[in-house]
Amino acid sequence: MLDPVFVRENPDLVEARLRSRGMDPSTDLASLAALEAARRRVLPEVEGLKRDQNMAGESVARAKKAGEDPSAIFAENKARGARIKALEVELAEIDAKRDALLLTFPNLPHESVPAGASPSDNVEVRRWGTPPTFTFTPKPHWDLGAALGILDFERATRMAGARFAVLMGAGAQLSRALINFMLEVHATDHGYTEVEPPFMVNRDALTGTGQLPKFEQDLFKIAGDWDLFLIPTAEVPVTNLHREEILDGRLLPLKYTAYTPCFRSEAGSYGADVRGLIRQHQFDKVELVKFTTPEQSYDELEKLTRDAEAILERLGLPYRRMLLCTGDMGFGASKTFDIEVWLPSQNSFREISSCSNTESFQARRAQIRYRAEGTGKAQLVHTLNGSGLAVGRTLIAILENYQQEDGSVVVPEALRPYMRGRDVIRA
Repeated sequence: MLDPVFVRENPDLVEARLRSRGMDPSTDLASLAALEAARRRVLPEVEGLKRDQNMAGESVARAKKAGEDPSAIFAENKARGARIKALEVELAEIDAKRDALLLTFPNLPHESVPAGASPSDNVEVRRWGTPPTFTFTPKPHWDLGAALGILDFERATRMAGARFAVLMGAGAQLSRALINFMLEVHATDHGYTEVEPPFMVNRDALTGTGQLPKFEQDLFKIAGDWDLFLIPTAEVPVTNLHREEILDGRLLPLKYTAYTPCFRSEAGSYGADVRGLIRQHQFDKVELVKFTTPEQSYDELEKLTRDAEAILERLGLPYRRMLLCTGDMGFGASKTFDIEVWLPSQNSFREISSCSNTESFQARRAQIRYRAEGTGKAQLVHTLNGSGLAVGRTLIAILENYQQEDGSVVVPEALRPYMRGRDVIRA
């Protein structure tokens, strides 16, 4: 959530940055300004009446000491108390409307984010690796997986519908190997603490990370009286680990990694990536989350992005890093790097991780703060998150980049210890 004080004091800057994200905020900003004006009208009156009420006790004492009847003072106090109560109700309603409106605003882009309206305006930062060359026409992963007997969409469709898959035999083993490999690298080599969070969360948790209230159509809600949702990403429960806590700043940054299944309705993606594992309702992901101070958050974003890239480098998968433009960033992000892996069947790079700094946007919603020296004034942390990596898309990249002319797939060396020594997947 945006800082209401910053919005009030910098209306032109806020409007310009929101417009750079492709929205017209003029009506909502006008409504917000009206609520702020009402708040500034009511708040001083409440505070003044409370001061008068506190001083009234002294007036009663003086009246009694002088032998005067204090009943008029008591009556005045009663009327003033009723007025205070009414104004506090009005102020609470104003604050609720202001906060509800602020929850619909996306984060402001960092000044280093390039202006743009679509993915075509994103900026390539770097590349690693060389896409493989083949003496044959490379197959897409859905054909490779089906021929190897490790990937079954038809049976998944019969039991759950479109955008689901069943991994069989070596396919399931490869997926599990990727999860274990990623967690091991991040926990042992990169210094993250491994977490196994709930796979369902409540409405407050989703509001804290920015999925609610704006994107409820993208979520799967549990039926019945449960106010619970299946998680769209481990970012949600892991970021909410420290909801409404004050952290010791001397311990920052805190770094967590978690494997979870993820569940998304893919609302608005009709007709996109209808074949294969690219866009599923259920998929596996290893997530990276950091809690940092404002001063260190952009250095930590670079480190987090490198930690995700290191997985692809160890697997020998070519990739590029893209700096997203203002119009292509996620709702909560202030700055995002996308990591895109090479897919031979599409002759292009496809996103496999988004690494974002949300600055204090999520922390303000979830009230996550820190004290720099362990004591003193508490201030909001900065939160960062990124995929390290999306397991299904990594599996796709391995199948397609390591395919052989006979239809087999070579297992990357880094994964062989997690595959009981298997070096090739054959039909």
